[in-house]
Amino acid sequence: MAPTSFDHPGEQAAADPIKLLAIRDTPLSLDEVFRAVGDDASGGTTLFVGTVRNHDGGADVDGLGYSCHPTAEAELRRVAEKVVANYPVRALAAVHRVGDLVVGDIAVVVAVSCPHRGEAFEACRKLIDDLKHEVPIWKHQTFSDGTEEWVGAC
Repeated sequence: MAPTSFDHPGEQAAADPIKLLAIRDTPLSLDEVFRAVGDDASGGTTLFVGTVRNHDGGADVDGLGYSCHPTAEAELRRVAEKVVANYPVRALAAVHRVGDLVVGDIAVVVAVSCPHRGEAFEACRKLIDDLKHEVPIWKHQTFSDGTEEWVGAC
């Protein structure tokens, strides 16, 4: 893909703005993701952190487990590439956790750096929204009353 000029003649996006993509069964690091999107030509960096909350749909959540399809990382890359193609992204990172998590654990971290803050907010929002809707990662919630539910599974 040829470099694209965004703001000024001669200003080009990084050769490969996708710096970090992963699905992991170990705790996630905000610092790692933030460092991955560091870019001297970016005026805006947006970082989103998704955590396990203690409730859902009016029910108390005790914990949850994430699992994914073997194609999940490839789908994550496809989503990231789509964001890079539609926004002036200089650096992008996305990491999602799988396995058993408890309330307060970090489940997902995404970050985007762009020339300006508005673009960074929009691109980061698109990245997390598309990740949640298109990447085959499923959530199994357990509730305090003993019930459970799968979220995102067909």
